Amino acid sequence: MVRVMSMRVLLTAAFAVMVATSAQAQSVADFYKGKIIDLYVGYSVGGAYDLYARLLSRHMSKHIPGNPTIVPKNMEGAGSLRLANWLYNVAPKDGTAFGIFGRGTGFDPLLGNKAAQFDATKFNWIGSANNEVSICVAWKTSGVTKFEDLLERPLIAGGTSTSADTDQFPRIVNGVLGTKMKVVTGYPGGNEVGLAMERGEVQGRCGWSWSSVKSTHKKWIDEKQFIVLVQLGLNKHPDLPDVPLIVDLAKTDEQRQILKLVFARQVMGRPFIAPPGLPQDRVDALRAAFTATMQDPEYLADAAKTQMEVNPVPGDKVQALVKEIYSTPPAIAQKAASFLR
Repeated sequence: MVRVMSMRVLLTAAFAVMVATSAQAQSVADFYKGKIIDLYVGYSVGGAYDLYARLLSRHMSKHIPGNPTIVPKNMEGAGSLRLANWLYNVAPKDGTAFGIFGRGTGFDPLLGNKAAQFDATKFNWIGSANNEVSICVAWKTSGVTKFEDLLERPLIAGGTSTSADTDQFPRIVNGVLGTKMKVVTGYPGGNEVGLAMERGEVQGRCGWSWSSVKSTHKKWIDEKQFIVLVQLGLNKHPDLPDVPLIVDLAKTDEQRQILKLVFARQVMGRPFIAPPGLPQDRVDALRAAFTATMQDPEYLADAAKTQMEVNPVPGDKVQALVKEIYSTPPAIAQKAASFLR
């Protein structure tokens, strides 16, 4: 009799879980049916972040229950910090808005940027479309031909904002390794920095994603318009086996720790982020849809047409990485932050 009752209890519990799960899935589909999801881009139209967002918007809808329409919108400003603050403090928290901002923007509070008005660990990280390697380049007429030249002579690099990779990476490399890069900042996005190099306003760029170079300036690669000086990341890109890796240039343990703190962000190279406070079932649905899109043959074919790299990182792993980076020893974080002031 006890066994029969126990079996009934188990079956009843299992049935309840199935019903609850079904209702939850249905509620997500019901919510999103006929809805528009705004996908915000923290940079100007035509740059790599914008291209990744528009690519995702064309393919992700069919993987979200209810098949909402995804509309990309640009909200550039302050190297995407404007968007990060807006997503955290203003954006609707119902799953109808998410965005893509700079891979390093989420770590601005850790590095002492008081303009960053958010707790990055509370964002809902949906996933990253690529595990990135960034580079520092010198325009062919700059006179700089290798990394060691940066220790002896200045290179004027173009930047987009004091909180962007284009500005932070040169300052970190200058502070840790003693290079002499100078940043002219305030360009709206990567496209404008590229035009500035062509016009001779600046001599190079640091913190430029290799995937972005390939998708937006392949002709420059083919025509050897610039020289790649160093790779900024934790691992070398297979396309650049002979270009030095920044962490390998560290001479002390402290230098290596600071460089790892700053360049760990490359793992989440093209991060998509939803505001805090979303219902968990919608977070789960967006993450599942993102992962499914990254494996979608039509998405991959579309990415290949424009030479866009796809090496995705799931949302839960990005969330864990953010938490790990925010556990960095305060002394190391403060030393890194001192180079950014």
